Amino acid sequence: MSDKYVAYVGSYTFHGKSKGITILDVDVEKGRLERRGEVSVDNASYMTQSYDHQYLYVVVDQGIAAFRILADGNLEYINTGSIKGMRGCYITTDRANRFVAVAGYHDGKMTVCRIREDGGVGEITAEIYDRGFGSVAERNFRARITCVKFTPDQKYLCAVDNGIDQVKVFRFNHTEGSIHLADVIHCELNSAPKHMTFSSDGRHMYLMSELKNYVTVYNYYSGEDHPEFEFKQLVSTVAKKHSNVTAACAMKFTSDDTHFFCSNAGDNSVSMFERDMETGLLYQKRVLPVSGDYPKDIALFPDNRHIVSVNHDTFELTIFTIDYERHLLIMNGRAIRVDNGNCCIMVPLPGASSHEAAAES
Repeated sequence: MSDKYVAYVGSYTFHGKSKGITILDVDVEKGRLERRGEVSVDNASYMTQSYDHQYLYVVVDQGIAAFRILADGNLEYINTGSIKGMRGCYITTDRANRFVAVAGYHDGKMTVCRIREDGGVGEITAEIYDRGFGSVAERNFRARITCVKFTPDQKYLCAVDNGIDQVKVFRFNHTEGSIHLADVIHCELNSAPKHMTFSSDGRHMYLMSELKNYVTVYNYYSGEDHPEFEFKQLVSTVAKKHSNVTAACAMKFTSDDTHFFCSNAGDNSVSMFERDMETGLLYQKRVLPVSGDYPKDIALFPDNRHIVSVNHDTFELTIFTIDYERHLLIMNGRAIRVDNGNCCIMVPLPGASSHEAAAES
């Protein structure tokens, strides 16, 4: 594990005082973050790092902003690539750092761009507009792509459609960057699937549904042309007693995959799960408050001993020590002000070994 890490928090800039990206030094031992500076971009709604930890890709109004991560954790701007659509809400890269994909909530579009040799964003290689059920501008009639994710084998690119309750799975050509529909996962009506992730061993997929407040667990089987997602479990992200208005927001695994966390807006809580390493099943242990409003994202410290909640509406980051034996989150110091925070990732500084699981937020 690297001894030194840096954290990046992306924020909206249309109100509040944030410039877009806040850079914070990470004290892994104490579980604390300390503000270092800011980088100006327009409305950083989501970000990810490349798998080699050399580049940061940020969703901004103009498309995708690319930065080189310097030895001290500061950022060097490379370029901004257009996605020829409205501002995205989620971003991911392939393992070889050759392509970057963006999800579009506002226009229901998924865009794939080539990554240049210098780490910058190049031309568009694929783009699709998902289609809703009709012309009525209601949530479940309009396509809203909220997450894009490569399968662990890198054969497929998945697009989670929050508006029409589907996950579309595309075969991905790693030479051309082109996509072809291979499968569709149909979800419960009005469940609003939002984010998906895979276990480190690639055997299980986890799909979080925003409006129904649950996570669905699937077995994942790779195939030459058609992948298979086998339903295994549906588990709630909230306690039996919870806010009447709540929505699942973000989910994260510990680096060893033994525990799983999910944040809930409205309820303003984080749920803690234990995970069976063989079956992939989740077991809820506790749901606890985050001491802030709208925990839009959560991030685990590299040693898995602390967790940070990005509380969008109360302009702050709250940090907790995780007690795995008693299934508790214990407040760790004062909140840190960050206006309109949307996402947080922690990156190992160059020159030290790091866990691959840190590659994506």
